[in-house]
Amino acid sequence: MNAPIGVIDSGVGGLTVVKEMLKYLPNETIYYIGDTARCPYGPRTGEQVLDFTTELAEKLKSMHIKMLVIACNTATAVALEPLQKQCDFPVIGVINAGATAAIKETKSHEIAVIATAGTVKSGAYEDALYSLYSQSVITSLACPALVPLVESGQSTGTFAQQLVEKTLAPLQEATYDTMILGCTHYPIIQELIEHVVGPKVHVVSSATETAKHAKEILEFMSIDNTSGIRGKHQFFATGSVPKFQTVLDHWLKLDDTQAQKIDL
Repeated sequence: MNAPIGVIDSGVGGLTVVKEMLKYLPNETIYYIGDTARCPYGPRTGEQVLDFTTELAEKLKSMHIKMLVIACNTATAVALEPLQKQCDFPVIGVINAGATAAIKETKSHEIAVIATAGTVKSGAYEDALYSLYSQSVITSLACPALVPLVESGQSTGTFAQQLVEKTLAPLQEATYDTMILGCTHYPIIQELIEHVVGPKVHVVSSATETAKHAKEILEFMSIDNTSGIRGKHQFFATGSVPKFQTVLDHWLKLDDTQAQKIDL
């Protein structure tokens, strides 16, 4: 089945998931919408996030997708279950994948989670981690400054490094051997984060596990693309296309891929 897979995010962060999907699902076509006009989602109410995520899903539904990947932790926490009930195709999120990646890595089961305020408030990572290992010791930190840093396209250099150091400073007294990047924007600045937390901490994201999970579902439901014909990937932004294009080019390095403005 060569219908596209839809991917949605509050902005550019979901491109980190797409990067892994391109690796694990090379035969599939991806349609991506980044809601850059309303990013970030983290400070917004759950009702707003649900409304925005549903709008994005409906837009991709009209493009005849066969699967939806909610590549945003904040949106996953709020909208995954409602959209799974509303859609007649599989819908997956990134939180369980991130928790699974952490449990695979940790030795001490002391885990730090950095995420948006909305994701931290939801307690979704705690729920996911406890369901996998009930004795997990979890320290969560909201990092509202990091998504705007990534969306600005200025995620390297002295200012970015200092901002990451300041943002993660509250974790200095915590004990953990694994850190979950609980926002799909954060892998874009993963090197900066790893520099701050040091080499003894395993830093994991949900991207790889999400791509693997998508592959498993497609094959299980026999809706994976075995035709040998793949369509053209399409990327859409609700806000500034040039800023989105800069991150798209830097992160995915695809040839002749031009993002488009989309109205919801």
